[in-house]
Amino acid sequence: MGGIETDGYREALWPEVVLNLISREMQSAIGKPAKQEKSMTDAETKQAGTALNQPQGLWKKTARRFAGLALILVIAYGMAAGYMYLNQRSFIFVPSGELAEPSEKGLENVAVEKVQMADGTNVTVWTSAPVTPDTPTVLYFHGNSGNVSTRWKRFKQILDSGYGLYAPSYRGYAGSEGSPSEAALVSDALEHFDRLIASGTPIIVHGESLGSGVASAVATERPQAGLLVLEAPYTALVDMASAQYPWLPVNFLMEDKMLTRERLPGVKAPVLIVHGTEDRIIPVEHGQRLFELASDPKQLLIVDGVGHSKLWANGLWPAVKEAWTQAQ
Repeated sequence: MGGIETDGYREALWPEVVLNLISREMQSAIGKPAKQEKSMTDAETKQAGTALNQPQGLWKKTARRFAGLALILVIAYGMAAGYMYLNQRSFIFVPSGELAEPSEKGLENVAVEKVQMADGTNVTVWTSAPVTPDTPTVLYFHGNSGNVSTRWKRFKQILDSGYGLYAPSYRGYAGSEGSPSEAALVSDALEHFDRLIASGTPIIVHGESLGSGVASAVATERPQAGLLVLEAPYTALVDMASAQYPWLPVNFLMEDKMLTRERLPGVKAPVLIVHGTEDRIIPVEHGQRLFELASDPKQLLIVDGVGHSKLWANGLWPAVKEAWTQAQ
C-alpha cells in the first residue's frame, strides 16, 4: 500500500509544478519586478521541493515501522521457540494422580514391586503371573497421562483371561523415581523385558498411545517377543509435533522424537495395530501408515466411530487374544 500511495501522490503533484513554471515564464515576459519574481519563485520552489520530498519521508517512516514490527515478531518467535524447547517434555509426559493399590480396584492377585533400574532409579511395577506356564504375560507400556493404576479396567480384562501382567510405571510417574525421557523409558523397558523373559513366560509387548513407541523399540531389540500390540500408535512423536506446531522447526528442537516408523520395520514378531476412526489425539492415518511399514505377519483393526481411549471397550482385547492364537 505504501508504494501505491506514494506513486499517486507524485502524479497529483506534477501538474501543479508545470503550471508554476508556465506562470513564471509569463510573468517574466510582461516585465514584472525581478525582486518580486525571485521572491515568488523561491517560495514556490521551496513549496514544490517540500511536496516532492513528502513521499520519500513517508516511505522512510513506513519502512521504520515495518522494521520495528519485524523485530517484534522475531523476538516473539524466538521466545516461543525457546519456551517450547525448554518445556517440551512437560507436553509429552503428563503424569497425574496418586498410585492406588491394586486391591482397591479389585485386583487382589496383582503385586506391587519396586524394581531398581541399572542406574539405581527405583520404579514401581504391577505384576501378576499367568495361570499356566504356556499362557503369555502382557508387558504393558501405558500412555502419557495418568498412571498405572488408572488402567485397572484394562488389566482386569487381561487377568480374567488367565494372562499374566507386568505393567511398569514410567520414571517420574506415580510410584517411580526419576524423570522421563525417550532414552530412559526405552532403556528401562528393555530391562523390564529381560527381567520378564528370564521367568520363562511368553511375552506380549503392548504399547498404549505414548507407550506404542516404547513397545516398538523393545520389540525391535528383543526378537523373543511373541506379539507386538500397538494401541492408537503414532508414526513418530516428532510427526505429531510438526503437525501441531507447523511454524516451529520441531525436528531441530525436539529431543524425544520416538521414531516408531523407523523402528517398526525391524520387528520380527507378529504385529497387531488397533486404531479408532474418531481418534482426535492421534489420527487413524498414523496407524494405517505403520501397518504399511510393518513386516508380515501383521494385522490392522480399524474400529469405526471410536476415539482414542475407547478401544478396550470396543473389542481390542478379544482381538489381541485372537492375534496371539494365530501367532502360535
